[in-house]
Amino acid sequence: MDNDLKYKMVKPDKALSDFVESFWCLRNPSDTDKETIGLPDGLIDVLLFKSATEPFRMVQLGGLTQHEQAIVPANCWMCCISFKLPAVEYIFHEPIADIVNSGKFLPTDFWDFDENDLNDFELFCKKASKKIGELLPQKMDERKQKLFQLMYASKGAITVNELSEKAAWSSRQINRYFNQQFGISLKAYCTILRFRASLEHIAQGKLFPELNFTDQNHFIKQIKKFSGVAPKELSKNKNDRFILLSALSQQ
Repeated sequence: MDNDLKYKMVKPDKALSDFVESFWCLRNPSDTDKETIGLPDGLIDVLLFKSATEPFRMVQLGGLTQHEQAIVPANCWMCCISFKLPAVEYIFHEPIADIVNSGKFLPTDFWDFDENDLNDFELFCKKASKKIGELLPQKMDERKQKLFQLMYASKGAITVNELSEKAAWSSRQINRYFNQQFGISLKAYCTILRFRASLEHIAQGKLFPELNFTDQNHFIKQIKKFSGVAPKELSKNKNDRFILLSALSQQ
């Protein structure tokens, strides 16, 4: 990763893993803004942020369905919780359909966070884990639980019909649920999961299709759709502008 950008990521405890994908922090201690490109990863973020010129703020990001240019400001600090989809209904209790490819500001005392939590990433993770643990549901709808487990275990490489059959839930009802809660169809979301899994392979230098892509052309087309560039150019990751890819290459 760019020497001016400091990135760290940790996985949650198993008790939280159905709802939380990871905790991460990003620092730009330099005096120069860094141009980056955000990539779809199928996750919902709660982000704490401040910089030398911008006050502390908290935002909820509704997830990307397309690549997006972004600036990491000079002298900034970020800490983030990346959530899986079940958190939308069972942790936040509020759909995110209206903030897909965007976000919204949260109260600056949301979940009792404040700007001091940016100073120690380990303590941030502990505080976030404790709060989320208090919000965990006692029970989930069995159909939804099965659906999400299959979807994430397969990294999206599974058909809607197969998910419907194994979860004992009609595809029509599933898509209604997905569109109402997440602003995206099940099929489209699985495609994003497959793209993210492909990033893990590209980060390892594997520029050929896996995860049920029909052929090389289909693979290239999907990578271009979500990143804006072909797999070969994406793998070069000039100036570490694709932060997600840089982060995956460190794992």
